[in-house]
Amino acid sequence: MINRDTGITSLPGIGEVRAAAFARLGIFTAGDLVRHYPRGYQRRGDIRAVRDAVPGEPCAFLLTVGTAPTVRTMPGRGRMTITKFSAYDESGKIEISYFNQPYRAKSFNLGDTFRFWGKIEIFSGRRQLANPISEPYTEGVPLPEFVPVYSLSEGLTQKLMASSVDGVLAAFARDPGYKDPVPPEIREKYDLCDRLTALRRIHFPGSYEDIESGRRTLVFDELLRFSLCISLSGKGSSVSPAAVMEDADELAGMFCMSLPFSPTGAQRRAIADIAKDMASGRRMDRLVCGDVGSGKTLCAEAAAFIAAKNGFQTAFLAPTEVLAAQHYRNLTKVFEPLGVRVGLLTGSTKAAERRKLLEELRSGEIDVLTGTHALLSEGVDFARLGLAVTDEQHRFGVRQRTMLSSGGDGLPPHILVMSATPIPRTLALMLYGDLKASMIDEMPPGRQKIDTYAVGSGYHERLIAFIRRLVGEGRQVYVICPAVGSLEKEIKDEERVTGQLLDLSDIGGDSGIKLKSAVEYRKQLKKELPELSVGILHGKMKPQEKDKVMRAFADGEISVLVSTTVIEVGVDVPNASLIIIENAERFGLSQLHQLRGRVGRGSAKSYCVLVSDAESEQAKKRLSIMKETNDGFKIAETDLQMRGPGEFFPAPDGSAMQHGALDLGLASLCDDTGLLEAASEAAKALLADDPRLEKPENAALAGSVSEALKGAYDALN
Repeated sequence: MINRDTGITSLPGIGEVRAAAFARLGIFTAGDLVRHYPRGYQRRGDIRAVRDAVPGEPCAFLLTVGTAPTVRTMPGRGRMTITKFSAYDESGKIEISYFNQPYRAKSFNLGDTFRFWGKIEIFSGRRQLANPISEPYTEGVPLPEFVPVYSLSEGLTQKLMASSVDGVLAAFARDPGYKDPVPPEIREKYDLCDRLTALRRIHFPGSYEDIESGRRTLVFDELLRFSLCISLSGKGSSVSPAAVMEDADELAGMFCMSLPFSPTGAQRRAIADIAKDMASGRRMDRLVCGDVGSGKTLCAEAAAFIAAKNGFQTAFLAPTEVLAAQHYRNLTKVFEPLGVRVGLLTGSTKAAERRKLLEELRSGEIDVLTGTHALLSEGVDFARLGLAVTDEQHRFGVRQRTMLSSGGDGLPPHILVMSATPIPRTLALMLYGDLKASMIDEMPPGRQKIDTYAVGSGYHERLIAFIRRLVGEGRQVYVICPAVGSLEKEIKDEERVTGQLLDLSDIGGDSGIKLKSAVEYRKQLKKELPELSVGILHGKMKPQEKDKVMRAFADGEISVLVSTTVIEVGVDVPNASLIIIENAERFGLSQLHQLRGRVGRGSAKSYCVLVSDAESEQAKKRLSIMKETNDGFKIAETDLQMRGPGEFFPAPDGSAMQHGALDLGLASLCDDTGLLEAASEAAKALLADDPRLEKPENAALAGSVSEALKGAYDALN
């Protein structure tokens, strides 16, 4: 019997070679397979008449074979063959060709009718269809309205992926032991279909309504699990006792007085909140949330100073080595004059240096240790840990705090979480539950406004000239693309005719606009700007490779960095003064704002150029708002109002969007606020009735949550 834990090699037609191809996509079990959601659909049910087809636009045709197929070798083309025949509907005739597929001749008999999917082109005044996908058509036997298109790896085809998913879903439906993890009363209350139906609808929809219904259920499932994981991971234990930090208010004042500038009112309020928490005798669980450049790190430095002067150590976690090194430099500059000792520990720390560092940590010689997940590894023992600061906490998953649960004097450390995403207060309460929130909603004086422009792709040559000019003045440039590589390369040759997919993030809007690929864009820039050093950064690179590229960019060795959204948070390169965001319509407002925040961090005038050929009103409104304001909180609120719970698919490059170790395959914490509220409400009701999910009717849900928590824990090691 096939269940969600069944290994991929136990499925029909999948041996070791294909299993390796599936593994490259992170698919190891039947459960992984059904969670590999389509990245779009071909709407083959939208049949066009031949005379109405627009050249170059992919669409479906219902055609009858009008001539017997012929196969011939192309003269002067080596062994290339072409299989040709004509087909027709009531409106006209079309010539169909298949290249290097002579076996196709046996598939099409005179008088048979097929549904073809492809792009009509005009050659010598005649309509032609090259390498279309074909499906036999029988009167009265319906063909699927929508056909899923999946991300693939070498060795896999769309047909194999779809048939494998179909087989697993059918097996799940036959399994009498299959249990829906969400109790029926919750499904009824929130108008959700059962999980199997939702999976069937998201993979093989018959209508837009199917897609919406399936997605709504699966997103709710993900967010319910997310909410339960947060509640059950120990996050809500802010009433736990913790070390009392003596004279916290006075120490906070001393720290502010030592600075060469005056903190903003918002920073002072947040620092006062932190000092009060640390002196209370209860564990601090506080979120400091603020816009790019608002000075959140200063608040964390004040907390670390209070801890150090009370004889306690601070662990300062960052999501990448680049950010950890950045924090180390800044912390050293601030703390050295104050007699607070700082250390840096990452995966790249050399063995001898690591041994010395760990000895100093155990002896208490180091007051503040900053670093990556390496801080959570075995052998890292603090003498007297009193504070844990996490930068961009969502990148660590929900259990990173429990791994630092053993603090000084046998008490857990105080917790301070920093988020550079301006989260509306109501959303922050849902995401962080019992964490108290301090909002840094005031910018330090002198912070420059970044000039933002929205242009079409026709401005490319002028942008190239602008890049050349700025780099000539000693500046650096980011170029952001939504995709890593060419999407067409993910599809086999005979399927490449699919062209633009129905990307449901903007139904009926700008789905015909081609996505810019970081890999291809870099190649183009290297040709257009041969005198400049052009680097590339994307989520499919190994962590060490990404850190090496970012170091080179930070050191000025790379003039132009072409990247996906992996640079959106925290990277501080003051010399970068221009960011160009291609396909800007593909990003939400909050994400555009985060990307824009990568520039304007130095003294030079900075610019953000949003490139988009989108014509939909929603896209135009988004870009207009970006031009009008630099206020991250205002942008976040507007983004939630505009997009709501309607985003259908993750980013085209498949990158995880700030969800940490918990795998949110379809849900977006910022976009699906309506469903997040509902899931949070359901989670609270469940735990009020069954605090540890021990009742038999909650067994399947408890297993799902337990698995997620274990995955989050494992991801940190």
